[in-house]
Formats: sequence, C-alpha cells, structure tokens
Amino acid sequence: VQLQASGGGLVQAGGSLRLSCVASGRTYSSYAMGWFRQPPGKEREFVAHISWSGSIITDSVKGRFTISRDNAKNTVFLQMNSLKPEDTAVYYCAATAGRPRREFWAYEYRGQGTLVTVSS
Repeated sequence: VQLQASGGGLVQAGGSLRLSCVASGRTYSSYAMGWFRQPPGKEREFVAHISWSGSIITDSVKGRFTISRDNAKNTVFLQMNSLKPEDTAVYYCAATAGRPRREFWAYEYRGQGTLVTVSS
C-alpha cells in the first residue's frame, strides 16, 4: 500500500483545512487508517484513526477535527475546523491491516506527510 497525503497549507487561526490521504492497493477498505502529527521540535502524536469498527479522535482536537473515509476513492480525510496555532505540524497518514492503534510504529504503511501551518 502506498499513501499520498495532501491538503496542508497556511491558514489563519479559526480557519479550516481538509487533509486527504489516497491509498493504492486493492484491499484498502479492509485497512484501518490513522492520522498522526508532529509539531515543530516535538514528538509525533496520534490524532485519529478509523476502521470498520468506528473512529477515535484524540481529546486535544475532539469537537474540531473529524476523520472519515471514502472507500470507493481509497481516500481517508481529516477535516480540521477552528484551527489553532498549536495545531501547526506535519500531518501523516498511515495504514494497518491489523487493529487500529495510537502508536505510529504499529502501522505498516506510512505517508510522506503534509505541513499545516496555523498563524495567530
């Protein structure tokens, strides 16, 4: 599986962005998909994951971010609303054939990242 993330950019605080991650491969619909982010100078952290059993959003973005997927388009989305400067990070998507996890290392396939910059 190859992953291509896009949709990052520069946005003012309070604005919105939608990240997309397109996956290659025939069994995409069976994979759990995750979004992670790495703020400047900090560790990579879990944002959200989605699988056949549902989705999980980390508490720091709950109510502002939504994860969804379109299996017909092999794409997972991260809708980000009410963005804050602390949301500035490189955002990565990842895929696993196993159960979804909050650990980046648990995902066999990882995208290259897309930069989101939120100005105050």
